[in-house]
Amino acid sequence: MERYKGILLYTLAVSTGLFFLLWGLMEAQNILAPLVTAIILALLILPLEKWMENLIKRGIASLISTFIIFLISLGFVALFSYQTKVFVDSWPEIEETMEPKIEQWKEFVTGNTFLTEEDLPTIGILLPMGFGAGTGSQIISMFGRGTGYLGTYLLTIIYVFFMLNYRNRFRIFLLRLFPEEDDTEVSQIIKESAHVVQQYLVSKFIVIGLLAIAYSIGLGITGVSNFVLVSLVAAIFTLIPYIGNIIGFLMALVFGYLTSGDSGILIGIVITFSVAQFLESYILYPYVVGHKVDLHPFFVILAVIVGNALWGVIGMILSIPVLGIFTIVFLRVPALEPFGYLLSDKKTDI
Repeated sequence: MERYKGILLYTLAVSTGLFFLLWGLMEAQNILAPLVTAIILALLILPLEKWMENLIKRGIASLISTFIIFLISLGFVALFSYQTKVFVDSWPEIEETMEPKIEQWKEFVTGNTFLTEEDLPTIGILLPMGFGAGTGSQIISMFGRGTGYLGTYLLTIIYVFFMLNYRNRFRIFLLRLFPEEDDTEVSQIIKESAHVVQQYLVSKFIVIGLLAIAYSIGLGITGVSNFVLVSLVAAIFTLIPYIGNIIGFLMALVFGYLTSGDSGILIGIVITFSVAQFLESYILYPYVVGHKVDLHPFFVILAVIVGNALWGVIGMILSIPVLGIFTIVFLRVPALEPFGYLLSDKKTDI
């Protein structure tokens, strides 16, 4: 009886600790999310930083590396801003094209179900009917609120500079946390953690480039307007695990089928994204990303869900590289090795 009581108390303590840990992470999002993002970005640009340090001083190299990340981020913002503007400008055309199809669909639904025409807008089935004359201003307002995060991202950029310029101080700090005889092991953990993040992100960007080409070919043949821009943005959205593919498909649907109303374009979009998804899942990801991040698929999905619950979209993007770092640490620490094995994709001999 005492043994079961001990197990119950231990389980209760772990559950309570886990709850408060997740609650604390959620409450500290505004502090921790920019910091974790800066660490990931600093690790991504670190190889270029080290190369430049052979030519110039570290401070200048760190400043240039940080500025490169800033310029790339501005490019992403400009790309999404232009895509948003194109969507707003296209909305009257979309409404005009889709109005007859919406009416046909309403007649089909009301004629074959218990729903009446008055019920459809109420339950929100007709997405286009939810947009009114102020749709453009609503979207611009949403984008305006999004730019409110600019201050946070500028803070992240500052963090990146300090991470790069003073990385030796952080490394020595980590070494001093552990006994001197563990210095070699700790250094190896730091090295492998940085390497796994770099390899994952670089290979992920390669996959994004190849997907952008595949999308461009398919959507171009299909006849989607602005297919190059749509393909590029859809490929970039794959940085968001699982959800990004859906967002890219919906965006192609807007600029293809909803603009033209052509069923052939709809079929072409479905085929394009189905083929691209097959290429990403069974060819590009296994052979390009491969085992750069040695994680079990189940825990990848779980990490993405938890990341979304804690920090939203940024949590989903950061979840995989962060989980990869934790797996490296767990596999290197004997007491935590079983957890590292559980998280990794290593095959069992049993």
